[in-house]
Amino acid sequence: MALQITVDPDSATAPFEQIRAQIADQVRSGTLPVGYKLPTVRGFAGELGLAANTVAKAYRALESDGVIETRGRHGTFVAAAGDAAAREAASAAAAYAQRARRLGLDRAAALTAVEEALRAAYADG
Repeated sequence: MALQITVDPDSATAPFEQIRAQIADQVRSGTLPVGYKLPTVRGFAGELGLAANTVAKAYRALESDGVIETRGRHGTFVAAAGDAAAREAASAAAAYAQRARRLGLDRAAALTAVEEALRAAYADG
């Protein structure tokens, strides 16, 4: 198992986003398992022929999404994404519930708003 990333320089999608999406897809599919050590930013940038900042931006986005985690000098690893995703979703849900209550929405109206947002978010996927 090895990280397989290709960057299309002619794509309308920015290189960092191509990297981010491919790593996220490989983690989601199980191709890259939890605990898999990713290459260093500099090393990976060199392999791909890109600037280190491009790879670093992709890694930051993946870390923000809970897909990977940096363990200081030990490196960057695939995180237990399910746990991170569940924590982030619970946090977002709690923030939404508090905001809906402050806005004066009753439970039914708040749930309707969530259902409509989810329907829209998942309509194209």
